[in-house]
Amino acid sequence: MNPFTPLTLPNGSQLINRLAKAAMEENMADRDHAPSEALIQLYRTWAEGGVGLLITGNVMVDGHAVTGPGGVVLDSHDLSPELAERFSAWAEAAKSGGAQIWMQINHPGRQMPAALGQPTLAPSAVPMALGSFSRQFAPPRAMSEADIAEVKACFINTALLAQRVGFDGVQIHAAHGYLLSQFLSPLTNQRSDRWGGSLENRARLLLEIVEGIRQQARECFSLSVKLNSADFQRGGFSTEDAKTVVEMLNPLGVDLVELSGGSYEAPAMHGQARDGRTLAREAYFLEFAREIVSVAHMPVMVTGGIRRYPVVEQVLGSGVAVAGMATALAIAPDLPARWHHEQAASAELRPIPWRNKVLASVGYMAMVKYQLRRLGRGQPSRPKIAPALALACQQWQTLLGNARYRRWIKVQEK
Repeated sequence: MNPFTPLTLPNGSQLINRLAKAAMEENMADRDHAPSEALIQLYRTWAEGGVGLLITGNVMVDGHAVTGPGGVVLDSHDLSPELAERFSAWAEAAKSGGAQIWMQINHPGRQMPAALGQPTLAPSAVPMALGSFSRQFAPPRAMSEADIAEVKACFINTALLAQRVGFDGVQIHAAHGYLLSQFLSPLTNQRSDRWGGSLENRARLLLEIVEGIRQQARECFSLSVKLNSADFQRGGFSTEDAKTVVEMLNPLGVDLVELSGGSYEAPAMHGQARDGRTLAREAYFLEFAREIVSVAHMPVMVTGGIRRYPVVEQVLGSGVAVAGMATALAIAPDLPARWHHEQAASAELRPIPWRNKVLASVGYMAMVKYQLRRLGRGQPSRPKIAPALALACQQWQTLLGNARYRRWIKVQEK
């Protein structure tokens, strides 16, 4: 299928083409944890690059639970005019090229850095298993019924605020080992109450959040879910589980399901599995997506390792409706526009030869964030940056960001 064919979503709105900028964690918020000028410029650059859909990086539904310093937070029940203006400017910049802009909304659960100094919540008190890197994450406390109710309300509140400030939709992040993914996985959800045990119980929080947003948001407001096609950990969330969850989502008014995979412990989203399976070199999750497409009533989007036009054609030819790209657009933000006249164009980061998979994953993310900061300053990407240098830059940014976050949270708590 031609990737430049428009796509009409179940809610009646239309994407101008089948190419999407998938979420990446930018960590480029301003001192108020609102969109910075650099973040707005980054999305304006992507808007000019020709995608049909832009999905933001993590926007946190609770300022006390963030995936890292510099993350955007939208959790106020009384959003000030000044902050609303910043978010509206972000949405306007992203829509300037004709694309839809969806806000990815998220809660980290146990995947919150300990250096941020906040209590860590999770479905069960299962600590991170990252070898020597595990100490970077505090052991979580199992959530109470009140905690679960509060998280559900936070997701719904942030979605409605996103609608208010001009976003076309939201994407609920239930993948990559974050909180909702932790509820779905039997490895991290060891509860024996109505939130654990059977897959129906483990999916309950995600389904109730979807229902809550759909009931209160406008019909034309797009609602998406990002779901792991598998956790790629033995005994974890499986492809069969993913198919069943998609079937549960079918009647709930979801406009698109994005399939990815992995977590911090098994970074399959970077092409690395932990359960012995070998992922494809490109379009990592397409094999798994074909199974899930067979039961999905909504369009399906696949992300992971897509950077060449023939691969996009392969993805769309398999029944997948949208091809999502992340790293490729951090390197070449105009790649979709270039494909109109140069289908051989591609984009790839310098390989990381490190044997430690966790360290290689951290280095990979640092290299991507390095590109995003350059684009936000109006500079071209630098894909040949040495992984060690990018990681050193990221560690410095993180140290500064941690201190700034701790100051910000103290002000919020006064």
